[in-house]
Amino acid sequence: MATVQETAKEAVSMKRDYYHLIINGEKVESTGGATIKTYNPATGELLAEVAKASKEDAEKAVLAAREAFDNGKWKKFPVNKRSRIMNKIAAIMRSRFNELVELEMLDTGKTLSTAQGQVMQAIEDFEFYAGAIVGHRGTVNPMAGQFHNYTEKEPVGVCAQIIPWNYPLMMAAWKVAPAIAVGCSIVVKPASLTPLTAIILGEICIEAGVPAGVVNIVPGSGKDVGNYLVEHDRVDKVAFTGSTPIGKDIMAKASDTLKRVTLELGGKSPNIVFDDADIDAAVVGSIYGIYYNTGQSCEARSRLYVHEDIYDEFVEKFVEKTKSLTLGNPFDKGTHVGAIIDQNQWDVIDGYVQSAKEEGAEILAGGKGAQVEGFENGFWYEPTVIANVNHEMKVVKEEIFGPVVVIMKFKDEKEAVKLANDTVYGLGSAVWTKDGAKATRVANKIEAGIVMVNCPFSAFPGTPFGGYKQSGFGRELCIETLDLYTETKSIISYFGNKPLNPFGI
Repeated sequence: MATVQETAKEAVSMKRDYYHLIINGEKVESTGGATIKTYNPATGELLAEVAKASKEDAEKAVLAAREAFDNGKWKKFPVNKRSRIMNKIAAIMRSRFNELVELEMLDTGKTLSTAQGQVMQAIEDFEFYAGAIVGHRGTVNPMAGQFHNYTEKEPVGVCAQIIPWNYPLMMAAWKVAPAIAVGCSIVVKPASLTPLTAIILGEICIEAGVPAGVVNIVPGSGKDVGNYLVEHDRVDKVAFTGSTPIGKDIMAKASDTLKRVTLELGGKSPNIVFDDADIDAAVVGSIYGIYYNTGQSCEARSRLYVHEDIYDEFVEKFVEKTKSLTLGNPFDKGTHVGAIIDQNQWDVIDGYVQSAKEEGAEILAGGKGAQVEGFENGFWYEPTVIANVNHEMKVVKEEIFGPVVVIMKFKDEKEAVKLANDTVYGLGSAVWTKDGAKATRVANKIEAGIVMVNCPFSAFPGTPFGGYKQSGFGRELCIETLDLYTETKSIISYFGNKPLNPFGI
């Protein structure tokens, strides 16, 4: 079987009819020969077939990762050498930027600008951690008497990383980069709906010089491969991004072997617009906050609270701008909103909208599937605005994961905070006001891991990303993430002249 390095030059294009598993530095078939068919959500057309990993393949990947970790070749690389390889990964990705963008768009139905931003952040993640690990080291702690204490940072071991379908490459980078930066070995399970760019990332890692077995990619079902990795006694850590119910199940299963777990889960993020806000800026920022990535984002600001004094003006402008958004060819620079990932997710979104109608809500925009000329077989849904809702409705309480926002009034700061926190989730949130003191007060009171003040952007390399409550725990994308992939060893030594005899014997 040819290694990835040997075949890298042959892969002129990332677009292929068939993609392999990556285990121990090789492109391999699945043990049982099963495949996954992946489709372009914008057209409904078959895009490619992918080798579908079985439990046997997952076992091979874990053993390869275990051997690569235990033999110490990668974790014992000098930090500066690992840093150079991290930068080389980023350099290869930059050199193939347009190919990565194209493949991500075909696999997900994302718009051009959306895919470009996410691929660029994936590249910058590797560059960020290439620098971050240089300063990630232990400490020296003063002690009384003739004792000396210092700590060392050691990689935690073999990590299983389960990637969601909505951000295939970027979420893979969020997990792969810090894990391999500190010297861990990994087994990545991409989502079955969107596995292509994660496979390519694995190939690029090996091409850049990451030793065989350190990075393994095994697309397969969550029920079989995902659970197998979570329960495996030779996997030391699980990092998962996805739904809260699955996150709870992973946490329970991982407890049998006391694995470390990082969970980035669902959200129902509030977006608060005060009466002193720049209304025009708040309108366009709030539109981006919900319709970016077609609303298929865990931190999408899907609950919009507007002060009663500006409610009518804001809603009029918000609805007008929403109706002006363009759905269409994802490769057209003028397209704002891409396709829904598949028919199942389309049905989920429409089910929530129909339930809102049945409960007496008012649809101000959208509320149905969209017909896109030339893309009639794709999965499209109109950007939707729902008013006349309350906190007992499903559409307000539950995560929809689509281009749907609910909009409500509030009367004062106290009520805005109360409404914002009235959820089991706590991932993202946004505040729009010209009053800096008010922004600080509200940001401090909101129960969420991320607060965006007068801006719609939630994540940059170096800024912590993660949630409170049932949105999970642990932070990604930041220096603190390195601690999630390392053990801290405390070493205490005695340097006195007299032997210690604490029992006096």
